[in-house]
Amino acid sequence: MATVTSTNIFSVFLPNQLGNSRRCFFKPSTIPIIKRKFVSKIRASSTTFVETKPTETIVVEKEGSVNKNILACPICFEQVTWIGDPCLSLDSATGSCLQCNTCKKTYSGVQSHFDLTAASGAKDYGESMPPATEFFRIPFISFLYERGWRQNFVWGGFPGPEKEFELMKDYLKPVLGGNIIDASCGSGMFSRIFAKSGLFSLVVALDYSENMLQQCYEFVKKEENFPKENYMLVRADISRLPFASSSVDAVHAGAAIHCWPSPSTAVAEISRVLRPGGVFVATTYILDGPFNFIPFLRPLRQNMMQISGSYAFLSEGELKDLCRACGLVGFTCIRNRRFVMFTARKPN
Repeated sequence: MATVTSTNIFSVFLPNQLGNSRRCFFKPSTIPIIKRKFVSKIRASSTTFVETKPTETIVVEKEGSVNKNILACPICFEQVTWIGDPCLSLDSATGSCLQCNTCKKTYSGVQSHFDLTAASGAKDYGESMPPATEFFRIPFISFLYERGWRQNFVWGGFPGPEKEFELMKDYLKPVLGGNIIDASCGSGMFSRIFAKSGLFSLVVALDYSENMLQQCYEFVKKEENFPKENYMLVRADISRLPFASSSVDAVHAGAAIHCWPSPSTAVAEISRVLRPGGVFVATTYILDGPFNFIPFLRPLRQNMMQISGSYAFLSEGELKDLCRACGLVGFTCIRNRRFVMFTARKPN
């Protein structure tokens, strides 16, 4: 699915302050994380700040092959056989295909990505998707997303991609060196950061919008010394993830969960593909504080979901309940006005 939806437009122009003030703390890292030092302060309320401490260098030991095939058929979820370039990389899609020995279906690669949707290869069939999903398949919207659209999220409390990455690294420490899926990656803003950090053995940028993936491909091609051998693009439906069960170390969804037509179905899929101990970390926005006094807010949300296919969370408790219902534990989150970053993991 596309990384954001029409609800993002709505959220950008909402008042910036929430009535729900709280003090949030980060535990200083017990092990170093990244080669460069970074200090960020995020305004948690009018009087409260969240601060990340400077970190030192970490040596990430990558186990196994970075080209381990975790891709699976989105119909039967059985692992597919790779035909063509045997490496999982940005350039391996062209001229290669994936074949499911169970369904006997073949998934072909295009220049920028593999199409691993259930309807892949169908010429005269296409499911109608919610307007919020189709909106981000429009070429102009895909072009605009990283050229001004995402930058406006700062007005809702989003600190920006680099600072968000610094914040989530504490959550990702248990799985550093493993693979990570950037679900609903949009134009690949975070997946490129993940790849360049050197902290993951394989980064998969996944989105439903082929135009978003094309934008991501073009951004990568313009970067010098980009680690393309540990990076690939996949088109897929968030409700039918094309990965083998218990094969993924981490899933990230930046400003995306509110655009999924069924957040519970999507998070259940994420729970399925995560290995025991695997981490799910995501960001979204919450309409609480003064918005709690809007009459009929919950019925309005239901109507919005039915019309646009997007969702608005009204409390942190809703996110916690969602993760718990889908088999994830250890929920925790941080807030900055409407912005929330939360994480949960699959039980060991």
